[in-house]
Amino acid sequence: MARDTSAYRLLAVVSCQRGRTVQIHPVPGQAYASSLSVQCSKRLTQTTVYPCGTTFLLHAKLTDRLGGTPFLYAYHGDPDLVLSRAQLRSFLAELKRGRI
Repeated sequence: MARDTSAYRLLAVVSCQRGRTVQIHPVPGQAYASSLSVQCSKRLTQTTVYPCGTTFLLHAKLTDRLGGTPFLYAYHGDPDLVLSRAQLRSFLAELKRGRI
């Protein structure tokens, strides 16, 4: 079965150290709270590949998996798109321009 892409939207996320684990959360200034966790490819949390603080661009959707705590889900097979600081600023500025 093909993935329903209509539920997914572009989202900038950042890796951050929380205790002993590296977690992925949305960058502030978007439609989702930065406190939401993001379930995505484990590659993005490997500090040997990407240092903490790296920002990525993902296609993600909001889900709650049978009434549990809401989280964002990104398909693990999508390519890793790393954003530079300038690209992140441009992406966030474009979001603000698109709002009504």
